[in-house]
Amino acid sequence: MIGTYNPVMVLLSLLVAMLASYTALDFSMRINQIRAASLRGWWLAGGALALGTGIWSMHFIGMLAFSLPTPMGYDLKLSLASGAIALLVSYVALRMVAMGRLNRWRLAGGGSLLGLGICAMHYVGMASMRMQPGIAYDPLRVALSILVAIAASISALWIAHTLKDGKHRHLLTKRLLASLVMGSAIAGMHYVGMSAASFPLGAICGAASGISPTWLATIVVMSSVAIICVALVVSVLDTLAANRSERLNVSIDSLNTRLVHLATHDELTGLPNRVSLARRLEWALEDAKRENGAIAVIYLDLDGFKAINDSLGHSFGDDLLKAVAARLSEGLPGDRLARVGGDEFIVVIERLQSRDIAAEIAASMIRSLQSNLTVRNTSIRVTPSIGISLYPEDGSSVDDLIAHADVAMYDAKDSGRNAYRFFRADMKARAMRTLQIQRGLQVAIDDGSLHLHFQPKHDSPSGEVVGAEALARWRHPELGEVPPTEFIAIAERTGLIGRIGEWVLRETCRQLCEWEAQDYPPIRVAINLSPRQLEEPDFVERFSRIVEEAGLSPSRLMFEVTETVAMQDAEQTMAIFHDFKSRGFEFAIDDFGTGYSSLAYLQKFKARQLKIDRYFTHSLDSAGSEAKAIFAAIIALAHTLGMEVVAEGVETASQANELKLLQCDQVQGFFLSEPMAPGEFARLYLGTPVATGG
Repeated sequence: MIGTYNPVMVLLSLLVAMLASYTALDFSMRINQIRAASLRGWWLAGGALALGTGIWSMHFIGMLAFSLPTPMGYDLKLSLASGAIALLVSYVALRMVAMGRLNRWRLAGGGSLLGLGICAMHYVGMASMRMQPGIAYDPLRVALSILVAIAASISALWIAHTLKDGKHRHLLTKRLLASLVMGSAIAGMHYVGMSAASFPLGAICGAASGISPTWLATIVVMSSVAIICVALVVSVLDTLAANRSERLNVSIDSLNTRLVHLATHDELTGLPNRVSLARRLEWALEDAKRENGAIAVIYLDLDGFKAINDSLGHSFGDDLLKAVAARLSEGLPGDRLARVGGDEFIVVIERLQSRDIAAEIAASMIRSLQSNLTVRNTSIRVTPSIGISLYPEDGSSVDDLIAHADVAMYDAKDSGRNAYRFFRADMKARAMRTLQIQRGLQVAIDDGSLHLHFQPKHDSPSGEVVGAEALARWRHPELGEVPPTEFIAIAERTGLIGRIGEWVLRETCRQLCEWEAQDYPPIRVAINLSPRQLEEPDFVERFSRIVEEAGLSPSRLMFEVTETVAMQDAEQTMAIFHDFKSRGFEFAIDDFGTGYSSLAYLQKFKARQLKIDRYFTHSLDSAGSEAKAIFAAIIALAHTLGMEVVAEGVETASQANELKLLQCDQVQGFFLSEPMAPGEFARLYLGTPVATGG
């Protein structure tokens, strides 16, 4: 008998074979990417179920496409047996792909086993028809079908193994093409096998009364397609979840990278920060100790940066720092340059060949900043002060080398700036003293070593005491009396000046209340303010509250701000002055003549006093009349603006006499009185108490 084929069903069998192949490829890739053994087992079983039912379904659709001029049917047991064979060979195929490396011998052996299994599934499925007489097969075509099955299986295994890592470009396109090849090969094996079958004339199907071909094909196709579709949906959902997880992991990795970068780099300039520098220097020291090498630490600080920052604004200062960092980086390889503070930079030179190389690098850094920088269309020039310490002669630890380079930098700053200095042995004592002072200041308020002295202000015409200036004094337990110029400067640099300034105000208020309780005549006391205090946001409110809590009238206190500090940010200073004045306090402009005041701002400040710097006071002893003319002009200006004039630094009788003639309002200096302890000041200048009390 001659059979015929339904082309629509043939095409459907091919599509099912391709769909099953695509599912198998997808699952093989996913199985390879899963690390958990239990999950790999579930995916392997699911993939085998989808592929096996797909191959089995393709076989029965192909059989449904074939028709004979006799009723047809299929034996249930043999049909199920053929399906079991399809599932088994599918499991073997996927497992081989998921096992890891697929060498040529495993590929050939596995492909042959898989091909023979598919052929067994096909011919068992053909036997389920129970044709009587039996089907005659052409041996050559049977052999050809086996070869096609083995070739298809080897191709399927190789393609699946090739695409299993999922990292190929155009992966979807390649997987679709691979599915077309695999599906065509599987379908081709079936139809080659069918062409090998010969049905005798008058043969009947012994299973015609068994499972209906239409019913069987419908059930098999619907079930297998459903299984395959479910498998694909699960795969797609897993892919979406994996992609979401991957995006989350990428985000977390990106965040971690960002956090690590922030922890080790300066956010403003992008340079390594102090943490990163310390780590690099630690590694460099380990190498140098192992190789008997040398290291240089170069510490750079910008001269006058604070004045620029205060006068032009912090945002301008930030842009200037970025420009400086870029300029310095041009001449330095790699990540040698780090920013470790506001305007402080450090360079580590590893495997230093000679001291001269460190000197040349420092000199080149100075030269790099000699030409102006352009910041916000403003041309500006900054100069650096540089200190250099060397390993092993100047220290053997990270802290020692950085501290000694810092000390050398301040020596360069004290020597005129825009220069570099190597650390010297004699600087070590200074460094130790600075460290002692810094540590001592941290507990000076609590241990009582900090105390106040008062220097009187005298009325120039009469000589009577009309006020005083509160001055902090400090006796270090080991160093003894530390000059205020020394410990105040260190307090400014370390940020301790805020606490000290607040202590001075509290202690002044306490002393005034004590004198008041002893019925001494009231006196106004002036207190110096530091630049850092003016920068504190709640400064005015906090100081006002301290005076209020002490129960003092604000008129008993006057705050002094140097002319230079006042003009660094004149608008901010004016706002602070007006805030204080609205609360009843008065202000004085200290060290007048050392800065560059604007007459307009002097008028807007509405300060009560103008204190002329001691430089002008000392110049009154000179023979020329120039100093007197300058002094007379300042006094006339101040009086025109409604301000009192105080001359500080009066050290001779001639100076006092000249100031009297020039109609200076008040004088202050060692000629009249040195700063003294509260008790002595009260005894000498406050006179007898108004009443002795109860």
